[in-house]
Amino acid sequence: MIDRRLVRNFDLRLFIVLIILCLVGLLTLYSATYGLEEGGDPLYFVKRQALWLGVGFAGMLVICLIDYINFYNWARYIYLFGLLLLLLVLVYGRSSGGAMRWIPLGIFDLQPSEVAKLCLIIFLARLMADKKEGYFYFSELLPVLASTALPALIVFVQPDFGTSLVFIALVLAMLYLAGARPRHLGGLLAAGAALTPLLWRFMEEYQRMRLVVFIDPGMDPTGSGWQLMQSMIAIGSGGLLGKGFMGSTQVRLEFLPVHYSDFIFSVLGEEAGFIGAFGLLLLYFLLIYRILWIGSHSKDQFGALICCGVATMFAFQVLVNIGMTISIMPVTGIPLPFMSYGNNALLINLAAMGLVFNVGMRRHKIQF
Repeated sequence: MIDRRLVRNFDLRLFIVLIILCLVGLLTLYSATYGLEEGGDPLYFVKRQALWLGVGFAGMLVICLIDYINFYNWARYIYLFGLLLLLLVLVYGRSSGGAMRWIPLGIFDLQPSEVAKLCLIIFLARLMADKKEGYFYFSELLPVLASTALPALIVFVQPDFGTSLVFIALVLAMLYLAGARPRHLGGLLAAGAALTPLLWRFMEEYQRMRLVVFIDPGMDPTGSGWQLMQSMIAIGSGGLLGKGFMGSTQVRLEFLPVHYSDFIFSVLGEEAGFIGAFGLLLLYFLLIYRILWIGSHSKDQFGALICCGVATMFAFQVLVNIGMTISIMPVTGIPLPFMSYGNNALLINLAAMGLVFNVGMRRHKIQF
């Protein structure tokens, strides 16, 4: 039996924004994939995305029913589970596009780096919530930094540079909320920027070319720069109002690669124009704002840190994904939340939303 006070605290506004985002994602995916027959079914991608949306919302409901304090108690085991999956992918993983990121499970391929994002958020929230007096000395940050560096390095080796950056954004934002001194965080950013050139020698050739064509997409317009240039053409040709639903010439003429996953924003930008793209950004703003609102009204630091981590994860992914489609960010392969095709990111994003709703439902201490 669900307590009525928990139901009253359910954030309906956030839920409506989430539903609209998912529907926009399905419609854009339909336009982007119609005619790309897989197994003779022109709706193959849309049907699979809708199926995993149903599974994800069911999982979100289950998470809502579990008092989030249990995740505080399970945080260490959740973190170790995430690390184990990351290590398993190096042994049993399936390679694709030069990266080993997936574990074949039959019905779908599991991507441990997506799971690790949520595992890390929960563990860091527990670690920082236990440090009630805040972080006054740089040495106090070391356990948190080490806990983040371990999964980030494993993911970087796969290689998955984009997800490693998500981990860094998570820990910095959560440390700021937990009371870390700005000068310490600034020092970390400066050190990271200084060490970035050293990563060049550890990158795969295709990763290096992504950075090179980011600086000058025209240097290899028919090779490494093709995807980026076609994306900019698609978004630019959309103009103010766009070409209309199913009107993307870059999709219909097959100029834009991976248009239904990492570059789905390019499809929306071409078909819905500036107005449609602005509307999508507004939806993301409302989503992130409402998550932070729930975090600010949480009954404890653990809940607030979870919301901070989830909001940061979404904000960073939106910034990088949309940024790379318009050439203000390098191409990193980060999906657009609730829009890009793919079951792993979708399930983890909905699970993260389940945690946020959970915190909001229990933001007041219930007296029995």
